[in-house]
Parts: sequence; structure tokens; C-alpha cells
Amino acid sequence: MAGINGCQGNATILLADDDRSLRGATAQMLSEAGYVCAEASNGSQALEKFANVKPDLVILDIMMPGLDGFEVCERIRQVDGMVPVLFFSAKGDIVDKRIGYKLGADDYLVKPFAEEELLLRVEALLRRACRTQGMASGCAGEKDLGTREIGDLRVDVRHGDVWRRGEKIALSPKERRIMVTLAEHPGETFDRNDLIRLVWGEEYLNTSISIPVYMRKLREKIEDDPSDPRYLQTVWGLGYRLGD
Repeated sequence: MAGINGCQGNATILLADDDRSLRGATAQMLSEAGYVCAEASNGSQALEKFANVKPDLVILDIMMPGLDGFEVCERIRQVDGMVPVLFFSAKGDIVDKRIGYKLGADDYLVKPFAEEELLLRVEALLRRACRTQGMASGCAGEKDLGTREIGDLRVDVRHGDVWRRGEKIALSPKERRIMVTLAEHPGETFDRNDLIRLVWGEEYLNTSISIPVYMRKLREKIEDDPSDPRYLQTVWGLGYRLGD
């Protein structure tokens, strides 16, 4: 089932779960679908392998001894704001999903799960990451995507970091992804549906996500005068673009 829309099956997935049996079965599902799977049995090992492997997607069990999945996700987001993160949670666990999403999670999957559901979630996350970063020829093997410079702004399109006049700007995970999407296509206009489809996913099109609110917060962070934006421009009636 791998290999949809240019996201090739040799994408690397980091799987962290302290349940050896479930981890082994999940790794086998992913491998048989054509993915390269790196395994970790706890949070500390997951962070070490993340640094060494540089995966295209991360799957984290929430309830792990030592560093739990939330803590691992938070540390990953400190160095990489773009890699998709999928959380596993056991059925019946009391999990505040708002915490995970605020820390930068992209999706949740409740254990036990069907193989088809896992692979569909993985495909969707990889496909979204490919579209966000403009990787038409596949996720794996294209990690050094460089930066985009627009005036005084510099955007790292792999990690989602943004600098203005050499100073790094603190952005939320979704703000990073919006900036990467726009920076990959400077001067191109994106409407609300374009941005939701690329940053959140197709399934969020009919939700109450407010793109103007995200744009206002971004302007407050990247513009000298948010009321008269130089970079994050509104194209009235059409959407938004990044320009100078």
C-alpha cells in the first residue's frame, strides 16, 4: 500500500513502543508494506535513533517508561518541526489529545488497530509531508532541502525553522508548516482550502480551523508592522502569499 502520490515505499519510519510483541508485529506490517522501519523500546532510545536515522515519520506509544511519548514528541519538535508524528494509545487510556496536538502530534491511533488502518494513516501523513515540502519525487533520500530566503526572512524547509535578520523566531508546529508551504512557493497564492489540505489534511476541510487567526499570529511574529505586512501578504478574495 506504500508509494502513493510520489511518497515512495522506502520512506523510513521510527517506531517506539515498549511492548515488544506489538512493536515487532507493527514493524513487520510496515516492512511488508515497503517501508524501512527503525525500532526503539523506550523514549530515550527513540530520541537517539531519531538523531541517527532522521526518519520520514515517527510513531510513538504514549505510555512508555521513563520518557513517555509526549516528552519524546516535545523534544523532537525542538529540533524538527516538520516530521509527521503519529501517537499510539491503548484503548481505555485516559489521554488528553489536546496536549499531544499542542506539542506537535499529527494523528492518534488507538490500539489494537487493523493493519489497513495503520497503513492508511501512515500513507496519509507521508503524503501530506511530501506535499508540504514539495517533494514530488519522494520523501526518502531528499532530506537536505536547504533554505528559502525572502527579504530578511530565511526559512528552513526541512525543519520548519524561520529566522528574521538572523534571529530565530519561535513558531508553533502548525505555524512552521504554514511558513514552509508558503516559502516553497514564494509569490504563489494559497486559499483557505489549499492551506488546510496541505498543513492539516483533507479530512479537516469542513472543520472550524481559522486561517486568518493563524495569519494574524504569524504576522505578529515575522513582520515589523503586522498591520502593514511586508512578507505575509493577503491577496483579497483569493488567499495568502509569501513575498517581499
